[in-house]
Amino acid sequence: MQPNTRLRMTTQRQVILDELKKLKSHPTAGELCQIVRRRLPRISLGTVYRNLEILSRQGIIQKLDVGGTEMRFDGTTDNHYHLRCLNCGKVADVDMEVIADLERKVDGAAGYQVFAHRLEFMGFCPECRQSVTSH
Repeated sequence: MQPNTRLRMTTQRQVILDELKKLKSHPTAGELCQIVRRRLPRISLGTVYRNLEILSRQGIIQKLDVGGTEMRFDGTTDNHYHLRCLNCGKVADVDMEVIADLERKVDGAAGYQVFAHRLEFMGFCPECRQSVTSH
């Protein structure tokens, strides 16, 4: 989807974007709302969610639909991979190079015209891994 260069950056939208870009935790709308309320005490969850949807549609942020959990949001839009904890649902970035020719390989194997890909790894985060192995 082509970003709309005419998107009006309201104060609320800018604060939401600023706070999201500070985080690496890929928060839910509710989690981000609590953080944004430190700067905008009267902002509603509905306003935060609506603005996250707008920013996502414009390609300014990423909306992460991670398997069966609440929608999460990422302020980093460049192509990168994620890890999701199967126990607590936490999502983290994977610090690795994007597999450069993966899209071309899939395109050739499936006959689709591939433009992008998302890759999610699943396992246990360090905290959950420690609690799972200590029992």
